[in-house]
Amino acid sequence: MSDEVAPGHVRVRLDLSYDGTAFHGWAKQAGGRRTVQGEIEDALRTVTRSKETYELTVAGRTDAGVHARGQVAHVDLPEELWREHHQKLLKRLAGRLPKDVRVWALREAPSGFDARFSAVWRRYAYRVTDNPGGVDPLLRGHVLWHDWPLDVDAMNEAARALLGEHDFAAYCKKREGATTIRTLQELSLVRGEDGIITATVRADAFCHNMVRSLIGALLFVGDGHRGPEWPGKVLAAGVRDSAVHVVRPHGLTLEEVGYPADELLAARSKEARNKRSLPGLPGCETC
Repeated sequence: MSDEVAPGHVRVRLDLSYDGTAFHGWAKQAGGRRTVQGEIEDALRTVTRSKETYELTVAGRTDAGVHARGQVAHVDLPEELWREHHQKLLKRLAGRLPKDVRVWALREAPSGFDARFSAVWRRYAYRVTDNPGGVDPLLRGHVLWHDWPLDVDAMNEAARALLGEHDFAAYCKKREGATTIRTLQELSLVRGEDGIITATVRADAFCHNMVRSLIGALLFVGDGHRGPEWPGKVLAAGVRDSAVHVVRPHGLTLEEVGYPADELLAARSKEARNKRSLPGLPGCETC
């Protein structure tokens, strides 16, 4: 794979958000299922009156039901098409896209930019309430209801043992040929004045189901079913534990993607594609 843009093309960065409730995730799927990628690519083809579908590359492929406030993608467009349409493209997309997905910015990307591989971190938020009355009906599509009282201090104590670079195989759905080694940079929980607990989860990258599995383990600690040491023991064991539940997707939102300075983009992209391993373990491809 290469960051080189084909001759005669321009790489365009898109900043976007969506309500994932009615989507079957980000990535296009067979069978005509509705996806975020499919909606944007179809709209882009329509408003530029193109016969060709220009494929998007995204910073983080979200699962069905997961939302995004700060998603980033890129697309390579022919220079002539970009020159003709770029000034009106944002407004035209707003008129063509369904109301549950918005593109907020379109601009020519700096040299070496890759929405996926140039990213240095992704930040998610997971929102949950333990209010005995349930979830505010106006927030029901974005907040999980947990019907046991939660001890946020115990959850934060448990979270600290998970920080750093580890093999998160115990918290990931394994994919063939993909590594489960990740660097968890932040995992912290705060209860707001409204009683909603927001977990902030930031890492260089995430493997499949990682965030929702981590939250599932912390909820078990928070409601007293397990001690604060338990999530760390699960991590060290390195295998899936049936007691770790993958929580429902609607509480999860991709909030922000971080990138280095422009002059470091190409180097970061190359580094992210290198084989990654823990000491004493064979290397494997970063995903």
